[in-house]
Amino acid sequence: MDMNTFIKEKDKPLHQETDWQNQQLVDRGDEAEEIKKQDSAVSSLLFQGVHRGRVAIFIDGINLFHAALQLGLEIDYLKLLCRLTENSRLLRAFFYTGIDISRSPAIRLRSHEKQQGFLFWMRRNGYRVVTKEFQPSENYKKPNLNVEIAVDMINLAPYYDTAVLVSGDGDLAYAVNAVSSTGVRVEVISLRTITSDNLIDVADYFLDLDSIKHHIQKDSKVGYNYRALSNSSL
Repeated sequence: MDMNTFIKEKDKPLHQETDWQNQQLVDRGDEAEEIKKQDSAVSSLLFQGVHRGRVAIFIDGINLFHAALQLGLEIDYLKLLCRLTENSRLLRAFFYTGIDISRSPAIRLRSHEKQQGFLFWMRRNGYRVVTKEFQPSENYKKPNLNVEIAVDMINLAPYYDTAVLVSGDGDLAYAVNAVSSTGVRVEVISLRTITSDNLIDVADYFLDLDSIKHHIQKDSKVGYNYRALSNSSL
C-alpha cells in the first residue's frame, strides 16, 4: 500500500477534495439523492455536533453478516456507506470477508460467481475489498480477518480523524485502543447482543445496528448489478 498517496490526501485542504458521495452515487442518480434526503433528519441525530473530519471505515463482513441474519436484515451497502460518512470526508472504506473453497466444484462455481459478483459491485461502489480463502473444519468454522483489520487501522491512523469499525469482535479491542491512543476518534457499530463489552469500553462511541436497521434496509426492487464476470477483471 502506497503511504505517499495518503500523505497527499491528508495534506489536501477539504475544499479541494472531491465530494465522494456525489461521485460514487452518480450511477443511481435520483434514487441516491432520495436516500440522502430521507436520511438527513435521522442522520443529524447520530453525529450531531461532532466534528468527524476524515473517516476510515473498516467493515468485518462476516461479523456484519451474522448480525444482519439475527435482525432479519438485508443490507443496502450504498445506504450504509452514506450513513457512515455523515458529516465527514471519506478516506477509505474497507470490506473484509472470506471465500469458502471447501464445497464441491459445481456448488462452489455457482456460489463463487454470486459472491464475486457482489464483491465486484462493492468495488465499483466505494469499497476496498479484502478477502481470505478458507476451508471450514470441525475446529475452524469461519475465516478470521482480524489481523488484516487491525493492521489497516493502525497503519492508516495518521491519515484519518475518525475510525468506524463495523464489528462486535472483542479481539479487535487492542487495535481500537492502540488507534485511540494516537488521538483518533473510534466509533464501533454492531448488534449489541453480539458485541464484546471490551470493545465498547475502548471505543469513543457505540451505535447499535438495530437502531438504524430501517435506514439501511435494501429495497426489494433494488438489486446489485453483478454484470457478466467473464469479461471483468477482479
